Amino acid sequence: MLPDGVRHWLGLQQQRLRCRPPVGLVCFGSLRRVKPVSRLFGFDRGQPVDRYYIEAFLQTYSQDIRGRVLEIGDPAYTMKFGGAKVTQSDVLHALAGNLQATIVGDLATGQGIPENTFDCMILTQTFHVLYDVKAAIANSCRTLKPGGVLLATLPGISQISRYDMDRWGDYWRFSDASVRRLFGDVFGPDNVATETHGNVLVACAFLHGLAAQELKPKELKYHDPDYQVLITVRAVKPAQQDTIA
Repeated sequence: MLPDGVRHWLGLQQQRLRCRPPVGLVCFGSLRRVKPVSRLFGFDRGQPVDRYYIEAFLQTYSQDIRGRVLEIGDPAYTMKFGGAKVTQSDVLHALAGNLQATIVGDLATGQGIPENTFDCMILTQTFHVLYDVKAAIANSCRTLKPGGVLLATLPGISQISRYDMDRWGDYWRFSDASVRRLFGDVFGPDNVATETHGNVLVACAFLHGLAAQELKPKELKYHDPDYQVLITVRAVKPAQQDTIA
């Protein structure tokens, strides 16, 4: 019943006060598009949003990155967060040809993966591209020394990784409930700590391929457990580990 100008003004005030805007007054701006701003997860615009959380997680647990450390693909995070605490850096890759790889092996089958060898294992955004994720977690536990630490991150809300999909597959997205269950079944529930990261704004930005630098720090830090962009897990191999089938 109000004039259009008054209705518009009230809508703007609601937005200013962080209230829900009325139907029809949501402003999509540059995001009103059916194709993302970038399909490269934000790498072409700056630091990807998920990498912001990944690096904060690894910084928090940087004291675990020590001794002999295994990382997937390249040793970048081992060197950045482990530094002088690392006595030997190893790189795991699924296929031959990676010049930085010291081990060619398959986490899902366990082929080529040594047992009871590493003090720390860094697996960022890896388990979702392995179909037999349960076996991959079990083999990750096997390759750690007793007391060794697995630092892993898993996607919750994310686009498909076309690079992985076209090569070996992109199979899974996770929640904190599935991560606690999957890792707890192998390492033991008391040896697993998980956290979730993200909110609805972060999720929208990440799906559009925006960079972390395009969001404000307070926006990145705001946590909404119903919008899990990234799940982090710290799992410690027990001193006495039963054989896992």
